Amino acid sequence: MKALDELTFDNRFARLGDAFSTHVLPEPLDAPRLVVASEAAMALLDLDPAVAETPVFAELFGGHKLWAEAEPRAMVYSGHQFGGYTPQLGDGRGLLLGEVYNEAGEHWDLHLKGAGMTPYSRMGDGRAVLRSSIREFLASEALHALGIPSSRALCVIGSDTPVWREKQERGAMVLRMAPSHIRFGHFEYFYYTKKPEQQAKLAEHVLNLHYPECREQPEPYLAMFREIVERNAELIAKWQAYGFCHGVMNTDNMSILGITFDFGPFAFLDDFDAHFICNHSDHEGRYSFSNQVPIGQWNLSALAQALTPFISVDALKEALGLYLPLYQANYLDLMRRRLGLTTAEDDDQALVERLLKLMQNSGVDYTLFFRRLGDEPAALAVTRLRDDFVDLAGFDAWAEQYKARVARDGDYSEEQRRARMHAVNPLYILRNYLAQNAIAAAESGDYSEVRQLHEVLSKPFEEQAGMERYAQRPPDWGKHLEISCSS
Repeated sequence: MKALDELTFDNRFARLGDAFSTHVLPEPLDAPRLVVASEAAMALLDLDPAVAETPVFAELFGGHKLWAEAEPRAMVYSGHQFGGYTPQLGDGRGLLLGEVYNEAGEHWDLHLKGAGMTPYSRMGDGRAVLRSSIREFLASEALHALGIPSSRALCVIGSDTPVWREKQERGAMVLRMAPSHIRFGHFEYFYYTKKPEQQAKLAEHVLNLHYPECREQPEPYLAMFREIVERNAELIAKWQAYGFCHGVMNTDNMSILGITFDFGPFAFLDDFDAHFICNHSDHEGRYSFSNQVPIGQWNLSALAQALTPFISVDALKEALGLYLPLYQANYLDLMRRRLGLTTAEDDDQALVERLLKLMQNSGVDYTLFFRRLGDEPAALAVTRLRDDFVDLAGFDAWAEQYKARVARDGDYSEEQRRARMHAVNPLYILRNYLAQNAIAAAESGDYSEVRQLHEVLSKPFEEQAGMERYAQRPPDWGKHLEISCSS
C-alpha cells in the first residue's frame, strides 16, 4: 500500500496543450476536514486507507496542498443542454488535478469538484456545497456496488467556507475518479468551433488511450463509435432495470467511456413511476425516467454529428441503429434475471411490461418488490405481495403467468433461485430520503450517518444485521423531495 506522496502521475490530458484546458490552481477551503472516504476507491490508487485520517489528506483534497507532479487543469467543452446548444461550457467548478496510474497499470483521473472559479465558471462561484458533494460521493460508490458503470468518488472534504445557494451553506470538495473525464461535449466543442486539428488530436487521444483495440479494425474511428454506442446502450439498460434516474442528461454530462457521470438531481425510484422527473428544473420532463432511453440515442446522434469529419454519415447512421436493439437485449436480460429466470422465451418482454404497468397503477415500491419476490418460492411470494396492488384481478392474472413461467424455466432448488435473485436484486439503494438524513446530520457536524450509509450501500445485495432501517419504504415526505442541479 502507498502513502499519499508515493502516487505516480502521468498527466496525459494536460499534455494535449492549452487549446484543451487551462491551468488553474485550486482555491483552498477554510478548515478542511474529512467527511467520508471510500476504501474501495482508495484501493484503486493502491493507497493505504489509514491515510484518510491524516491531516495532509484533508489538506490535499481541500485545496491547500498539491503534489509537485500534479498539473491542475480546467477542461473546455461545450454541449447540448436540455436540447439547446451552448457553445462553451467547461469545468466551471472542477479541476483535473492530474492522472495517476496504479500498480496494475490503470490510469485514473483525479478530478476535484468544488475547487473554485475557473475561466469557465460563467458567473458562478466555482464552489460545491456539502449536500451536493455528499450526494455525488454516495451515488458514485452506490452505483458501482450495484454493477452500474460509474465514475468513482474517493472522499468528501468539508469546511467552514461560506457558500451561497438558496441560503448560506458550507463549501465542500469531492474528489472523483474516472479513467477519463472526456465528454461528448469535448468533441462538439472542437467540431462547432471549426478546429479540425484539435478535434483530430482529441480523437487520436481517446482512440489510443481508451479504445486501443479499435486500432485493429479497418475503420478505427467507426469501431470506436460503435463501442461507445454499445456501452451507452448497456449503461442505460442498467439505469432502467434498477430504477436510476440521472436527471440532467445533457451531452456535456455524457462520458465518452459510457459511464454514469456528473451527478446532480439524480434519484432512484421509490414507487415505480415511468414518468418520474427527479429534477425540479426539468419543467418539460425531457429527462424523465422513461425518456432516458430515447435521450441516450439523441445524445449519441449529437456525438455522431461531431464525428462526421472522421466517419461517413451512412456508417454513423448504421452504428446508431445498433443502440435500441442492444438496449432492449440488455434490459430484457437484466429483467429476466431480476425475475429469477435463467432462460429466454418470446413472451418475456410482455410479462415484464404487464408487471410494470400494474406497479405503476398501484404505486408499488420498485426495489422491495423484486427483493421480496425472491425471498420465498414463487407461489408464496406472489401471494404475500398481492396486497400491494390495487388491481387484484390484474395482478392475479400476472401471478399465474409468472408461476407458470418459473415452472418452465428449469429444474433448480428454491435455495438456488433465492440466491440467484438476491444476487441481482438489492435490499439497499440510495433513496433520496436516506441521503437527506445523512446530509442533515453532516451539516450539523455529525458525519457518522454518511459513513454508515456509505458502508451499507457498498454491499447492496447482502442482508446486513442491524441495518433494517435502510431497507424500509420511505416515509411520505421522503417520496416528494425536490432536487435541483445545485443539489
